[in-house]
Amino acid sequence: MPLTALLIPPLLFFALGATAQAVRSDLKFPADLSRALSIYLMIGIGLHGGAELAHAALGIALQSVLAALALGITLPIVAYAILTALLRIDGLNAAAIAAHYGSVSAGTFLTAVAYLQSREIAFESYPVIMLAVMEAPAIIIGLLLAQRARRAASVSGEAAGVGTAFRKALTHGSVLLLAGTMLIGAVVSPKSLDSIMPFYQTIFAGALCLFLLELGMDAAKRLEDFWRVGWKLALFGIAMPLVGGAIGLAVAHAWLGFGPGGMTLVAVLGASASYIAVPPAIRLAVPEANPSLYLTLSLGITFPFNVVIGIPLYHGVATWLAS
Repeated sequence: MPLTALLIPPLLFFALGATAQAVRSDLKFPADLSRALSIYLMIGIGLHGGAELAHAALGIALQSVLAALALGITLPIVAYAILTALLRIDGLNAAAIAAHYGSVSAGTFLTAVAYLQSREIAFESYPVIMLAVMEAPAIIIGLLLAQRARRAASVSGEAAGVGTAFRKALTHGSVLLLAGTMLIGAVVSPKSLDSIMPFYQTIFAGALCLFLLELGMDAAKRLEDFWRVGWKLALFGIAMPLVGGAIGLAVAHAWLGFGPGGMTLVAVLGASASYIAVPPAIRLAVPEANPSLYLTLSLGITFPFNVVIGIPLYHGVATWLAS
């Protein structure tokens, strides 16, 4: 992998944030700026995906939804099997971690989009639909696995039911923003959409750099908890993205027939782990699980791995598959 593949502004801003935290700099983000940036980025990518969806083939769009559901169901089951059978993690913590790895990271997806755009690599719009679809199924599977673990251990924990967590997943801000802005982008006239798109295109890359600067600082904080999760779990935080990325590449290539850009984005969806939408739902529904485990893994280990190594690796394999 050439070094130049990593020398793009978003990745360097992420590294700057991590460095600032590592050297104990007094650099601080204004309150709520990160949330405002994430809302802006979600709207921008949703509108862009909706505009592309308006001209997309219905059959491929439906296939993408089915593929997203299949990934959202399969990946947490695979993660749960690895955690319980190979690493001997207890069922409730394994279920909580598995839900995060079946879901998706919008931050990683946005970084992958920036990576492709910086290299002028075209990609299909359908992965945006998959991004919006994959949140809820993984949460539901994680909760079902947690209920199974409770029954096996004869534990009756006080937790929210599947229905409650499902509603929270569907009404989570990131899901609503992506689905709603995709719908707006798909139904409005091209002329009216063009009137607002400069705001969501011209400064999009700069906003992403700020977002990743803050995420770099946050991820570096989580690395301080590295030893708490243990070296086996830390290895899982690197191995599971490779497993999920491979499954995503296979789905995008053999099932959906995407090009290198689209395959890269689906691989990122399969490889990433949620650190925004899933943690609140899991904390509500599986209070017995240890938050330091799933947050350290998803944000402190898997996110940096994907940003620095995973995205270029998945794109390299996608290019080879398409050749």
